[in-house]
Amino acid sequence: MAVHQDTEFQHLNFLLKASGKDVVQHACEHAFLYHNVLSFPIEVIGKTADGLGINVRDAEKLLETLRKVIKHALYIGCTDATSVHAVFPAGFHKNLKELLSRIIGDKLDKWRQVAIENKVSQPKLVDFDWRVDIKTSSDTLARMSVPTCILQLQIEETASRSHLMPGMSTLNVELSKEKLDTMLDGLGKIRDQLNSVAARK
Repeated sequence: MAVHQDTEFQHLNFLLKASGKDVVQHACEHAFLYHNVLSFPIEVIGKTADGLGINVRDAEKLLETLRKVIKHALYIGCTDATSVHAVFPAGFHKNLKELLSRIIGDKLDKWRQVAIENKVSQPKLVDFDWRVDIKTSSDTLARMSVPTCILQLQIEETASRSHLMPGMSTLNVELSKEKLDTMLDGLGKIRDQLNSVAARK
């Protein structure tokens, strides 16, 4: 998302109150770390406010503007400090622009990779195991032993927050011989189609 109004950049001037470069760098890192959430955590806003000696409302506006600047720099394909300069409007504080451009420029490659990895995706199959069980069924006429397959799937869930590691879950599925035959037939068709697509490249 681009920063559309020069007035939004004024919120970045709160960084001029920073006691050192590390305070500005931490603010930038927090702005990116929570780039996919609706609002910043209270503790992050509070820490930013304390570090700059400003109120929490101003700290939140600062972080939101920083987040927009970083997202825009990634979106337009900035690769270094020089290209980040184009994100800032004419007349923006020269020294602050130089500092932010260097900090953001140095992190762009890492942030771009993280952004790609954290895109919304489907749960992923990590591993699976299986065993054959004998399921006993009975009725008034006969007693039967029916073999079934227990398929255990280990799944990596989609992360609920961009800064959190995705969770793992295990799903057990019981398959009769008929169901297993149907599934194997379907998987075979999927394999053939994937091979066909790969052969065209």
